[in-house]
Amino acid sequence: MMPPELVFIDGLEVWLTRKAIKNMHLRVKPPDGRIEVSAPLHLPLATIRKFVGEKRDWIERQQQEIAQSPRVEAAAATPTEVAQWKAVVAACVPALIEAWEPVMGVKAGKIAYRNMTSRWGSCQPSTGRICINVRLALYPPECLEYVVVHELCHLLERGHGPRFHALMDTFMPDWKERRAKLR
Repeated sequence: MMPPELVFIDGLEVWLTRKAIKNMHLRVKPPDGRIEVSAPLHLPLATIRKFVGEKRDWIERQQQEIAQSPRVEAAAATPTEVAQWKAVVAACVPALIEAWEPVMGVKAGKIAYRNMTSRWGSCQPSTGRICINVRLALYPPECLEYVVVHELCHLLERGHGPRFHALMDTFMPDWKERRAKLR
């Protein structure tokens, strides 16, 4: 794999990485809408330019969605804002856990709150410790409830396999719609 190279295509900054792959891949990445293309090692640049040009409308839609997402606000947050988010989330989570524990037949351990960039929550099934991302304060309340139920499900099933998804389907039939709001 070669290091990423910045190329300009139709006025767009595109980070091009050449790899030993068969197909080209295009991604628009948060938090800034960076355009990344992975392409086969010997694919002509003209082919890559044509591909990106044909996808321009899609790229712009993705960048617009990213710009309107709370992710942008979260990335630029001050410590005071993060503290406010933590207060909001910490005020809501205990009641959600209390409501869901008897429904699910589980008991959570220690609850922690952190400003995390790559995950919404985590669970240590051995101790019952659950950590919730304070950035959930920026999203609709049903997203926070989804993450709480997701983490409580890990007390019943460690991974994200078929049994885990069946548990989520049982306890929160609309979990996929709630999760989609976090993307």
